Amino acid sequence: MNKKRIAKWLLVAVAIGLGIWLSRSVFDVEAEDLRNWILSFGLWAPVIYIIVYTIRPLIFFPASVLSIAGGLAFGAWMGTFYTIIGATLGAMLSFLVAKVVGRSIVTKEWRGNAAKFQAQMEHNGFLYVLLFRLIPVINFDLISYMAAIAKVRFTSFALATLIGIIPGTFAYNFLGSSFVSGNPKIIAAAIVVFVILTVVPILIRNRWNRKADGDSGKSN
Repeated sequence: MNKKRIAKWLLVAVAIGLGIWLSRSVFDVEAEDLRNWILSFGLWAPVIYIIVYTIRPLIFFPASVLSIAGGLAFGAWMGTFYTIIGATLGAMLSFLVAKVVGRSIVTKEWRGNAAKFQAQMEHNGFLYVLLFRLIPVINFDLISYMAAIAKVRFTSFALATLIGIIPGTFAYNFLGSSFVSGNPKIIAAAIVVFVILTVVPILIRNRWNRKADGDSGKSN
């Protein structure tokens, strides 16, 4: 590995470390505080919220906290709408950044199982990204970076992300908006919806993983 490539990897590591530090110190805020800050912009609040959500992946700010804040600020339906726009734009930004950075760092051809996975991602990008968005097998932002490096088409990635994030986004925004209402029935309903839309995909993921492990065991 030459010095130039080492320097690039070090630069990426420093950027990631800085982002994590910012998210845990400077940007360590509660959803309620974030909601008040967003609403302080008045008519510009939705625009500010979308902008913050768009750059969120670059500063490693927790998407869940921001989504709940969106529900608190704008309600379940408009919060979901604004969050879908911001999250999709943020994923697209992450994809483009990873594509540029990845092109300069990952210079060798993929081999073995990695090459097979890359080929599947490249030819069936929409389906893979959609499944990964619906079922949280992999971290949200990591999916964006992985898809870019695996050469998934940008349009397929963007459309799959837009569709795949709808259920989870609504779950977080509905949960956030329910606390504003103060109605125990609405809060209970929001919790039920949240559990269904977030826990069920995790159960599906676990079953998927067990099936995959079983199949690999049989092949051995």
